[in-house]
Amino acid sequence: MSLNPRITEWAGRRVWIVGASTGIGRATAALLHARGAQVVVSARGEAALDSFTQAHPGSFAVALDSTDARSVQAAADVLLEAGPLHLVCYCAGFYEGQQATDFDLASMLRHDDVNYRGALHFLAAVLPAVQAAAAASAPAHICLVSSVAGFCGLPNSLAYGPTKAALTNLAEALYLDLHAKGVGVSVVHPGFVDTPLTEGNPFPMPALITPEAAARSIVRGWERGQFEIDFPRRFTLVMKLLRLLPYALFFPVVRRLTGQA
Repeated sequence: MSLNPRITEWAGRRVWIVGASTGIGRATAALLHARGAQVVVSARGEAALDSFTQAHPGSFAVALDSTDARSVQAAADVLLEAGPLHLVCYCAGFYEGQQATDFDLASMLRHDDVNYRGALHFLAAVLPAVQAAAAASAPAHICLVSSVAGFCGLPNSLAYGPTKAALTNLAEALYLDLHAKGVGVSVVHPGFVDTPLTEGNPFPMPALITPEAAARSIVRGWERGQFEIDFPRRFTLVMKLLRLLPYALFFPVVRRLTGQA
């Protein structure tokens, strides 16, 4: 069952992706450009943004710092002056493995600043315009990129996992508040994707996929009207089953699966 309006045509749609310098965000922007969307990419790295626009004629780039509310608002103001945004996606992310035995407050707060508070800055900048577009019967969709790491507590994910759990909760609340107003809302739960965020992981990553495969899953999810877009399914299903276990089973199973048993 479709929980959102299906996006059946990309030509002419203005799409803004924050966190598009590398990985999932960049691959998704490239795929949408190929489908005919008017793509706007944002991130901190201007060189990466410039290389994207050079490789994808007709696309547009606006550099910003997602941890700075004024920077995000200024970027949104520039884009909205040129017309409505039909789909906005927050894909910026930060990851450092951390365990409680090596608690690093600065790293914890950095995760919160980028992964969660950055999304709040993004929403504050786009929500009024997105709601106005929906009220005028124009396409309007908000997407937050979370992670399967937000499904449950995991080793080495002390800083990262809670911020992604917060994003999923936020997306659910947004859907409940905005669906009746005509605004589509989706949340993305990737498994392991071969990106700069994961390349330093010192452990095996089951069902690892490419950013391009992730992008195809995301776009397919939008086209199907999904609220939750998770992939690869063979991995995300295991993670969903884990969170259903009683804690007496959950903790030993996770220890065993992660090599801590």
